[in-house]
Amino acid sequence: MEKSVFKISQMDCPSEEQMIRMKLDGINEIKQLEFEIPQRKLTIFHIGNTTEIERILAELKLGSKLISNTQSQVVIDVESDPSNQRKILWAVLIINFVFFVLEMLFGLISKSMGLVADSLDMLADSIVYALSLMAVGQSAIRKKNVAKWSGYFQLLLALIGLVEVIRRFIGSEEMPVFQTMIVISILALIANGLSLYLIQKSKSKEAHMQASAIFTSNDIIINIGVIIAGTLVYFTSSQIPDLAIGSIVFLIVIRGAFRILKLAK
Repeated sequence: MEKSVFKISQMDCPSEEQMIRMKLDGINEIKQLEFEIPQRKLTIFHIGNTTEIERILAELKLGSKLISNTQSQVVIDVESDPSNQRKILWAVLIINFVFFVLEMLFGLISKSMGLVADSLDMLADSIVYALSLMAVGQSAIRKKNVAKWSGYFQLLLALIGLVEVIRRFIGSEEMPVFQTMIVISILALIANGLSLYLIQKSKSKEAHMQASAIFTSNDIIINIGVIIAGTLVYFTSSQIPDLAIGSIVFLIVIRGAFRILKLAK
C-alpha cells in the first residue's frame, strides 16, 4: 500500500475537508484519508500511483502539492464510537441552527446588520455540519446536489445583506439597538463556547471533529467582534461600527458559500 502526503495550502476549515472527501469519493484505490487541518496536510493510503489523485486534487484549486510518497503497512483504523460523534455533531448542528434563527430575528428587530450577518455565519456552520452528518451510504450525486443548493441559498442571502449594508451607509437609517446586539451576541458566544466544549470533550482525533473545533473557534472570534461593534455603537452614537462588522462577516459568508459550491463540481 502507498502512503502519499499532500500539502493543501488553502485547507483551513471543514468546508475544504468536505470538498476533498466528496471529490475523492468513489475511488476504490483509496483506502483511508487522514486530515491534519492545522498543518494543512492530507495523508492518503491507497493502491497504485498518485497520478489520478494528484489530478483530482488539482481540480479543486486548493494549492495541493505532493510532498512525500512511501510504502506503508498501516492498518486501516475503524472509528471506535461513531455514534457518539454523530450525537455531538447533531447537538452542535441544532445549537447553530437555533442561533441562526434567533440572531436573524433579533437582528431584523434591532436593525443590526452585525447580528444578521452573524446569523448567516451560523447558517453556514449548520450547512457544513449537516453535510458531515449525511449517511456514508448516500450517493456522491445527492451530496453534491445538497451542497449546490445550500451554497446558492447562502450566497443569495449574503449578497442581499451586502446590498442592505450599502443602502444603510448611503441613506438615513435608525441607529441599531446596541443593547440587543450585545446581549444576543453574548448568548451566541455562550452557544459557540458550549459547541466547542462538546467537540473537545469527545477527545476525538478524527479530522472532521478537529476541523469542527477550528470552525467553532473562528465563530467565537466573530461573536466577540459583534459585541465590540455594539459597544462602539454606544460610545460613538454611529451605525458605522455595526455596518463594518456586518460587511466583514457577510464577506466571510460569501467566501464560505463559494467553498460549498465547489463541493457540487
